[in-house]
Amino acid sequence: MLVQAKRGAKMDSTQLYSQLLGIFTPWTVQRVEMSIHDQRVDVYLAQAEGARFSCPHCKLELALYDHTPPRQWRHLDSCHFQTLLHARIPRIKCKQHGVMQVELPWAEPGGRFTRLFEALAVDVLLCTDLKKAATLLGITWDQAWGVMQRAVLRGRSAKAAAIPSYIGIDEKAIAKGHRYMTLVYDLQGGTVEYIADERKQASLDAYFLAFEPEMRQAIEAIAMDMWAPYINSCRDCVPQADKKIVFDRFHIMGHVGQALDKVRRREHKELLRQGDDTLSKSKYLWLRSQENVPEKSREHFEQLRAAELKTARAWALKEALRGLWEYSSQGWAMHFWKRWYYWATHSRLAPMIEAAKMIARHLPNVLTYLTHRITNAMAEGINSKIATIQKRACGYRNSENFKIAVYFHCGGLELWPHRWTHSKV
Repeated sequence: MLVQAKRGAKMDSTQLYSQLLGIFTPWTVQRVEMSIHDQRVDVYLAQAEGARFSCPHCKLELALYDHTPPRQWRHLDSCHFQTLLHARIPRIKCKQHGVMQVELPWAEPGGRFTRLFEALAVDVLLCTDLKKAATLLGITWDQAWGVMQRAVLRGRSAKAAAIPSYIGIDEKAIAKGHRYMTLVYDLQGGTVEYIADERKQASLDAYFLAFEPEMRQAIEAIAMDMWAPYINSCRDCVPQADKKIVFDRFHIMGHVGQALDKVRRREHKELLRQGDDTLSKSKYLWLRSQENVPEKSREHFEQLRAAELKTARAWALKEALRGLWEYSSQGWAMHFWKRWYYWATHSRLAPMIEAAKMIARHLPNVLTYLTHRITNAMAEGINSKIATIQKRACGYRNSENFKIAVYFHCGGLELWPHRWTHSKV
C-alpha cells in the first residue's frame, strides 16, 4: 500500500527529511512517499527555479543547461525502512569545459549510494568479509565490491605523492603455482604503499621510477631479503643504495633455520636406519630460540642438546648468530662475525657451511643494520593480516582484486567519502 500524506502532513515530512538529509539551497525535498508493504521510503529532490550551479572544474557560476534522466541513490535506512533518494541531475554548459553534470551534495559523481551510506559501508567492510558485509547492508556482493574499489581509488588519489624514509620490500604468494607479488611497506607508518605483479626487477623499478630522483634521495634505509632482482632494482634506482640496503635479520635467521632443519632431517634418517628415534617429533623444538622452548618440553630438549648430535651443534650455531645484531659497533660486530664464520665453516655440517657462505657474500648489507636498526618485522605482521584477507576470500585468482583488498585493509588510506554537512541553509 502506498501512503501519501495530506497536504499539512506532507509539508512536515518534507521538512523532516530536509533536516535529516541536510539538504540546502538550491535543493529542496519535493515529496516523500512511503510503502509499508515494501518497507521503503522514497525521497524526491528538486532544485529551485532559476538556480545557478558551479562548474565542477573552474567553479564558474552558470545557469541550468538541462537535466539527466531521473536517477536514484540508496541512503541510510529510516527506522529499518530502505530509503532511496530520487533526482534529475542538473547539467551546465561551460565555455571552457563543455557540458557536464554538476556536483551533488549527497553523492559522489557516478555513485549509486549517498556519501553517508558509503561511509557506513566502508566501516562494515573493514570489520568483516564482503559476503557478510553485503548481507548486513542489504546490497549485492558486486555492489559491496564496488564500494571497496571506489574507496581505494578515492584514498589513493587523495594520498600525497611522497616516498617513505624507511621502506620494507617483500614478496607475497597469492596463489598456488608460485604466483608472487611484490609489496613495498612504509616501515614507520605500518602501511602497504605499493603492490606489483611478480617479483622481478621491473616489478620494483616501477615503484621507484614513479618518483623524481630527488625524492628517492630522501630514502634513509630499505629492509629487504637477499633477492637479487630487488637488490638490482635498489642499486639502479636509489642513490647510494649500498649504504641504505639492510638485509632483514629475520630473513637471514630464517635461512639459517632452514639449514639447521636440513641437518636434523639428514641425521634423523641416519639414526632411524640404526633403530634410534631420538630426533622423532623434535623439529619445532630445534627451530625455537632457547627462551621460547615450552616449559613442558625443556627437560627433554636439554637432554637432546646434551647428546652427541649434529643437530645440537647446528642449533648452537644458529643461536650464537643471533648475537651479531646486538652489537652497536661495526668493529666488534666484525670481530664476532669472523669467529662465528670460522666456527660454522669448520663445523663439518654442509648446510650450515652453505648458509654461512651465503651470509658472507652479503655481509656489508647485513651489518648496515647497526647503522639503521630496521627490520621487516612490521611487514611480517601485515603479511599475517593479508593472509587473513586471502583466507576470507578463499584466495584471489584475480591479482587486481587482491591489490584492491590489500590497499583497502592495509593501505592506511582515507577510505571514506567527504560527508556533506548541514552548514548551508
